[in-house]
Amino acid sequence: MIKKAAIGCLLWGLVLPMLSYSKTLLTAHSDGMKYRAEQVADGLAIPWGMVFINDSQVLITERSGALKRLNLLNGKVDTISGVAAVFSEGQGGLLDIALAPDHQKTGWIYFTYSKPIQERGVTALARAKLENDRLTDWQDLLVTQSSSDTTRHFGSRIAFDNEGHLFFTVGDRGVRPNGQDLTTHAGSVLRLNLDGMVPKDNPFVKQQAVLPEIWSYGHRNPQGLSYDLKNKRLWLIEHGPRGGDELNLIDAGKNYGWPVISYGKEYWGPLSVGEATSKEGMEQPIKYYDPSIAPGSLLFYTGDAFPNWQGDLFAGALKLQHLNHIKLNSAGEAVGEERLLGDLNERIRSLTQSPEGWVYLSTDSGKIIRLMPEE
Repeated sequence: MIKKAAIGCLLWGLVLPMLSYSKTLLTAHSDGMKYRAEQVADGLAIPWGMVFINDSQVLITERSGALKRLNLLNGKVDTISGVAAVFSEGQGGLLDIALAPDHQKTGWIYFTYSKPIQERGVTALARAKLENDRLTDWQDLLVTQSSSDTTRHFGSRIAFDNEGHLFFTVGDRGVRPNGQDLTTHAGSVLRLNLDGMVPKDNPFVKQQAVLPEIWSYGHRNPQGLSYDLKNKRLWLIEHGPRGGDELNLIDAGKNYGWPVISYGKEYWGPLSVGEATSKEGMEQPIKYYDPSIAPGSLLFYTGDAFPNWQGDLFAGALKLQHLNHIKLNSAGEAVGEERLLGDLNERIRSLTQSPEGWVYLSTDSGKIIRLMPEE
């Protein structure tokens, strides 16, 4: 059972002096607070997703298809068996991981992964339970209709609201028209009940020509998703083309424009992508990045360890190799940006928040790093 933050901080305060496996990488300031970045693990193979299963253990997905468990008390990493076969080519593989909101009661752990179908990969949502060192009761809840002949843009991140729903993202699979095609799951945010069934109030359930799981569409490759439970806001960050990464606030049934509108340019030349940067009936991003940062994750921070960060967003940047801090106001507007950890020169892939309110991040070089308050 995850203890309250105050208890967790007290226990960690007793344990930390004995931890010899961790090492300090840097100390710095943000929002008037001093923090320390510590490396707590290394040697992982593109750790794509992370989730705390208790106060001292983290499950970590590796894109190659392995599931690892990190013990933060001693730094040891072991392998969990029972993962389904994955399509680990290109950008495909074992992707996100998240605990069910009722995990303490049900034991369900959710995964997104690239499932091999006829020598191709499609984004799938699954769930399983952890028993000792293996997964049991693996269930594919939705194998999406998103096949393509590319190995690009699978998505995929998971988020939960506080009303019994799960959201997950699927990239456009490298096929631009998919973003506007409601007969494919590619280029969409999907919404399901926790058991994998389609909610009756999804925006397109009564339209025969539309896949009923779709919550929003017009997305390119969304690799960051986080839900603000207090304000009931679903935040998404996605890879655009060159100079067109977007932070979006997602609403039911809305069209976010890809590839018709974009702030980005073609990779091969100075030509704009799409018709324009705006069009009637298509949503504008809350923020866009030019140049692109290549976002790999998104975290809505709610912890007590860094009080000045509460209600802000953090995104891991792959191309520009930093932790992107987006300051939000109460109206959900992006009012500031800060770039942290650039001196580490790491592609930051995944983010999660610990029970104490510390921020944990993974890097494509195989490290797990945590940000802690520095007194």
